[in-house]
Amino acid sequence: MEKVMQFEREQGFQPRDVSKENRGYDIESRDPNTDHLRFLEVKGRVKGAETVTVTKNEILTGLNRPDAYILAVVFVEGGTAEAPVYLHRPFSQEPEFGAASVTLKLAEILGRANTERI
Repeated sequence: MEKVMQFEREQGFQPRDVSKENRGYDIESRDPNTDHLRFLEVKGRVKGAETVTVTKNEILTGLNRPDAYILAVVFVEGGTAEAPVYLHRPFSQEPEFGAASVTLKLAEILGRANTERI
């Protein structure tokens, strides 16, 4: 979380931790130039991990706010967090009825998502 908050501040955004509010994302980040909000869900993974698990709420939030939602994956190696990888529009469909969470293959979502925009 702190690595993403730091990265957001370095990019000129104003991040706020909302992770305890169960909104479907962890950080609400304001662009001070446009006043637009971005919604970042942070997933920390050990470097080399093959999967990441996202909740139904996270997926639905991402599908409902596709232009503002970012899945931020932070790889950790030896206790050190790397710069986050931002995945825009990371989800393509709703989870099945009754699913509480979904496990995604990192290679697939990293390859499919738009990682070019900040």
